[in-house]
Amino acid sequence: MRIGHGYDVHKLVENRKLILGGVEIEYKLGLLGHSDADVLTHAVCDALLGAAAEGDIGKHFPDSELQWKGVSSIFLLEKVRDLIAKKGFAVVNIDATIIAQSPNLAPFIPEMITNIAISSGCPQNAVNIKATTEEGLGFTGKGEGIAAHCVCLLKAKEG
Repeated sequence: MRIGHGYDVHKLVENRKLILGGVEIEYKLGLLGHSDADVLTHAVCDALLGAAAEGDIGKHFPDSELQWKGVSSIFLLEKVRDLIAKKGFAVVNIDATIIAQSPNLAPFIPEMITNIAISSGCPQNAVNIKATTEEGLGFTGKGEGIAAHCVCLLKAKEG
């Protein structure tokens, strides 16, 4: 068994879509980034890559390469899933927390769970996603950005 931790943060800006866990959320601001800037999915990717001792998302999908510009982070998660499978690992569980003052993310969490489960190859009943505010404190509390943490557990595939 191996445990991994991932963290990501992106700035909120105008004229960008807000995508979290592969779900497009109606909001006045979106996340700035080279890809779709989906902080939740990036944190999941980093946790999985960390558990497999494969570096981080920037190593595999650098923002200096145009092929990753505007790419869906769910697509990147599928690539990470394939990479860890080639290394002989399967995902046991994923537990993630999104830190955002607004919008209210609770209605979107079930769809996020489905997207993350399918894309990571993790059983849906082993994916947990939570959202919290920071009570107005810090950059996330002031609505300047959104962050996400994720932990995961991998096991060696049988056979």
